[in-house]
Amino acid sequence: MTLRTKLLAGIMVLVVAVCAVIAVVTELAIGRYLVQQLDDQLVAAQQRVQFGVGQEGAGDAPPRPAGGYDEDDCSGSAFLTLGGASDGTLGAKIWGGQVRSAGIASGPQSCLVLDASQVGVLMSISPTTGPVTVTVPGQGDYRVVGSPSRYGDGILVTGLPLEEVEQTQRTLALVMAAVTGIALIAAGGGGWLLVRRSLRPLDRVAQTAREVSSLPLDRGEVDLGVRVPAQDTDPRTEVGQVGAALNQMLGHVSQALEARHESETRVRQFVADASHELRTPLAAIRGYADLARRDGDDQEAVDHALRRVQSESRRMTSLVDDLLLLARLDSGRPLSSDEVDLTMVVLDAVSDARVAGPEHRWQLDLPDEPVTAAGDQARLHQVLTNLLANARTHTPSGTTVVTGLSTEGSAAVLTVTDDGPGIAPDLQPQVFNRFVRGDTSRSRAAGSTGLGLSIVAAVVSAHGGHVSVSSRPGRTVFTVRLPRA
Repeated sequence: MTLRTKLLAGIMVLVVAVCAVIAVVTELAIGRYLVQQLDDQLVAAQQRVQFGVGQEGAGDAPPRPAGGYDEDDCSGSAFLTLGGASDGTLGAKIWGGQVRSAGIASGPQSCLVLDASQVGVLMSISPTTGPVTVTVPGQGDYRVVGSPSRYGDGILVTGLPLEEVEQTQRTLALVMAAVTGIALIAAGGGGWLLVRRSLRPLDRVAQTAREVSSLPLDRGEVDLGVRVPAQDTDPRTEVGQVGAALNQMLGHVSQALEARHESETRVRQFVADASHELRTPLAAIRGYADLARRDGDDQEAVDHALRRVQSESRRMTSLVDDLLLLARLDSGRPLSSDEVDLTMVVLDAVSDARVAGPEHRWQLDLPDEPVTAAGDQARLHQVLTNLLANARTHTPSGTTVVTGLSTEGSAAVLTVTDDGPGIAPDLQPQVFNRFVRGDTSRSRAAGSTGLGLSIVAAVVSAHGGHVSVSSRPGRTVFTVRLPRA
């Protein structure tokens, strides 16, 4: 069953249940009220019969002599004292355990005399019996009451028919049935319109989901611009919560697709750049090998070719080592976690940088107390070496490079600051990506492979730290934050 069908069926069942309860309660209440009114009339009629109020020959006269009593003659019976009743009022006189007179008024001065089976019903009435319902065979239901005779052990029985009460209840039942039918028709139509209108936002949410499901998410760059309309994302409604959740999910999916696309792009670029980086030394090695074989008789040419082969081999080995290091870091392989004296690491790295770049001015900014961090000393030394090499490679001679070390709370802060020309603003967000160089012409004059800062970011991240860059003309600062030991 669809949700619409379930909701509509639930509305119909609820309407039927409510109408049934109302009908039953109303029927019982009206029936009890009408019976109470009839009982009041019955008590009043009983009193008039018993005391003959305002009626000629009223009351319960003593029984006639046995020889002169006509059992079929009900004239003068108690029920005829009700002002000439003709509405089916029942009356009976019982003396000595026998019914002396019993009948049902059918006219002002006439009555229908009851037969033995009908009279037998009245024999169970006692003087103390309150209004009760009895069924007179062939005459229907009556409310009857008994009262003692004023002349001895006689009993007067008075009754009023329930036919009008029952007819009223039947009419009420028909009216309630008709009202219930009309209510069902109205509830069905109105419920269908209400459910359809209420579920219209859900239809729009489902349509959005269908549109997304038809997109080629398994290939290429996908634009997930499809969203649930803002009118269907109200968090105060259930459908709005579903719509907002779907939009949030689509946002996450869109970000995941963008990240996947960027990752695939980086992988393709990585493969292309790695191939290019390896192809250049391989081509040089191949060329010098051919040269040595061709000029085998010229020892000087062979020696030069071998030196170049050795140089390019070292360069290719360095590149491969960097790639393998990045691959190991990408796989989440843990590094050693020893207590590392960062002060000694800075002193050693800056000392090496002075030898490699004597044309630069190298300065230190160290605290009075040693600063330690938990990590791999060789990799942290490589981080600082790469940062200093980056400053040496991409700044002109005479540039001042300041290496600083300090503490901030639970972090050790390592900075490398230079007063060189700075990094282009559009290049700063990408400096830690692989094979990113400031020299887009791929010049090998500086010997850069574009992996130095990528290794810095990967190693620092593996230590649970963070690296950032801030640059403008005349001031470039690389900041590394590491957890202290």
